[in-house]
Amino acid sequence: MRIPYRHLITAALPYANGPLHIGHLAGCYLPADIYVRFLRSMGKDAVFVCGSDEHGAAITMRALKDNSTPKEVVDKYHQLFEQTFARMGVNFDVYHRTSDPLHHQTAQDFFRTLYNKDAFTKIESEQYYDEKAGQFLADRYIKGTCPKCGYEEAYGDQCEKCGSSLSPTELIEPVSTLTGSKPILKKTAHWYLPLDQHEKWLREWLVDGTLEGHEHHDPDKWKNHVIGQCKSWLDGGLQGRAMTRDLDWGVDVPTEIPGSEGKKLYVWMDAPIGYISATKYWAEKNAADLSEGTDTWKKYWMDEDTDLVHFIGKDNIVFHCLIFPAILKAHGEYILPQNVPANQFMNLEGDKISTSKNWAVWVHEYLDDLPGQEDILRYYLTKNMPEQKDSEFTWKGFQEANNNELVNNLANFINRVLVLTQKYYDGEVPEFDADCGFTGASDPEMPTFFDSEMLDLFDQLHEMGDHIRNFDFRASLKVLMEISAAGNQLLQFNEPWKNIKEDPDLVAVVMAAAIQYVTALSVAMEPFMPFTSARLREMLDLPTVKGDGEWLQMMDTLAEGELLMPSGQKIGKSSHLFTRIDDKVIDAQVGKLHDMKKEQEPVVDHIPVKETIEFEDFVKLDLRTATVLNAEKVPKTDKLLKLEVDLGFEKRTIVSGIAKYYSAEEMTGKRVVIVANLAPRKLRGIESNGMILMAEKESGELGLVSPVEGWDGGQPVK
Repeated sequence: MRIPYRHLITAALPYANGPLHIGHLAGCYLPADIYVRFLRSMGKDAVFVCGSDEHGAAITMRALKDNSTPKEVVDKYHQLFEQTFARMGVNFDVYHRTSDPLHHQTAQDFFRTLYNKDAFTKIESEQYYDEKAGQFLADRYIKGTCPKCGYEEAYGDQCEKCGSSLSPTELIEPVSTLTGSKPILKKTAHWYLPLDQHEKWLREWLVDGTLEGHEHHDPDKWKNHVIGQCKSWLDGGLQGRAMTRDLDWGVDVPTEIPGSEGKKLYVWMDAPIGYISATKYWAEKNAADLSEGTDTWKKYWMDEDTDLVHFIGKDNIVFHCLIFPAILKAHGEYILPQNVPANQFMNLEGDKISTSKNWAVWVHEYLDDLPGQEDILRYYLTKNMPEQKDSEFTWKGFQEANNNELVNNLANFINRVLVLTQKYYDGEVPEFDADCGFTGASDPEMPTFFDSEMLDLFDQLHEMGDHIRNFDFRASLKVLMEISAAGNQLLQFNEPWKNIKEDPDLVAVVMAAAIQYVTALSVAMEPFMPFTSARLREMLDLPTVKGDGEWLQMMDTLAEGELLMPSGQKIGKSSHLFTRIDDKVIDAQVGKLHDMKKEQEPVVDHIPVKETIEFEDFVKLDLRTATVLNAEKVPKTDKLLKLEVDLGFEKRTIVSGIAKYYSAEEMTGKRVVIVANLAPRKLRGIESNGMILMAEKESGELGLVSPVEGWDGGQPVK
């Protein structure tokens, strides 16, 4: 069995073109942080890197929208990212940026190596060019109708409605997002990575697990949807992918390469290499404390005893599992990822999170609105993490998770234990006889009551760890709460508050066991709720969990039958770890969410046209001219008039909600148009056989639609 000496964990580089929302956190940053915290708590060597992705079309598009420059945009959001991650307790060893000269040099060196190894194919092709803007258009600078689902706002690289991967030339009626004009096709040359030449080994490595030299790689440990998406691409046949673009913002193609003028590295050639440059930056900053100085980064990228794990969202699967591995393999000196545990998407209040529609919970705003409640968000996002399928965030679910689980279960149990320990034992772990209350004490093979509790605790902690190793963070968190629930049951079943006088020896055993539970929780909750763990450790008068092998030490202690918190050790006083969240707090957040969405909605100066119908639908309507013979108000109503109308060939009664705009006297004798074949319905006990045609203003005011003077009743309107 292969046991890695070290771990390198990456989280997808966020585009520095807007703030972080809860979907980003749940997608990759929170699971990556949980995983790293657990590894370190198990005494593992783990380096955690990330950074801002500051190149690509998304940045320049944001600059255009803000009437700013790309540099001003990336500087603004890089700083906001750093602050937001730190406030949420997502603790990277380094948070780098792809605009740093070190990254430019690293990416250029990578491209240069592949170029010198003839890993690229230079291809001249026709690409879209905006004559008004005077530039070639990157994929995201082009919009059009998706050829697969008909969505009219598809981008040149992907349809965000059906998820299909596209090329710009596949779009129907493409337009430039820069000027709104129709682009032309113009010849340009770029370097392509011939992915079709990598198909065989990619399938052996990723799908079959038979690639020579990578026998330790087990596809069965990868998520099904990750392997499934990659297999679909492989089965469909990989196509060459351009590794350069005609852009004015990004990493330059090395100038010594012929034809490099005006060319930048494609963002998916540039961005993943950001993981490498970030690791280099970390090694440079910590060189004095590292055995191999600035070269230490190589151990994490070039040594087979390292586990490389990429945490991403499902929209980045192909790039991290096919394209980036192909780039690494073509270089020849780098390891391949051991796993890419991509999460699916998190939705919000019944709809997809949308930055363009401002339908999102922005993390920095959450932290401002609900200060000190970072761990509630970490808990709820983990509980609903979209690990295998899309999940949903609701503010009501957030409130219930806090009030019913964190307050009523976890905080309640811990508070009871600490309060009772202060009350009964002056804040010291009690001395106890493990055999007390043990009915099988005469049989030395039988575990005592206390030992049974500790064995159960050990098993649950071990199960938690196994779930985290398998990237099943929801299941691990569930076990954490089951440990707390078991502790509550221990107290509830034995009722120390009732038995302290009648059976103090039994109460001492129960309370000693309960304190072991609380101590274990203070370590086991740290990957999920680090701020709460720190507060609880302070209450217990224990050092904060620093990721120095505390979980491993806890497991060893329990395995050896020793106490996590020995008898006689002093603990501090309790304070509330969580408090109930009031309805008005939740209502305010829901209201804010809808208000933000309204702010983004375009101002409409007319009542929108209804959805298109077919001619056959229209001709089903039988519209006829008619004359109102009599009119009267319907009793006990403000809006309804009862009308008797003459169609020429018959008379009918119609009830119409027009009394606010027309009196009964005004309507008598009016010539109108009615819907003659509308199914009858009763209104206030009166059967209405038709509907009067009215025009409606934006204000809601109604006006009669009248036929031309001189027309007889009953004439069809077409």
